[in-house]
Amino acid sequence: MTTRIHPPTTDRRLVSLAAAAERYGISVKTLRRRISDGTIRGYRVGRLIRVDPDELTQRLLIEIPSR
Repeated sequence: MTTRIHPPTTDRRLVSLAAAAERYGISVKTLRRRISDGTIRGYRVGRLIRVDPDELTQRLLIEIPSR
């Protein structure tokens, strides 16, 4: 039995792993690891995997506190 999760609302734009990796200066392999460990969510579109760039901004970018 396959679990289906509804995709994000239509006002969100999903991007490819390659585009997201380039935008954030990380590797596609890193994005795949983050999807696997649950840090970010990936969405399957046919055979392709997409991510929400807004979610990446919230979950991957962590501010370093200043003194």
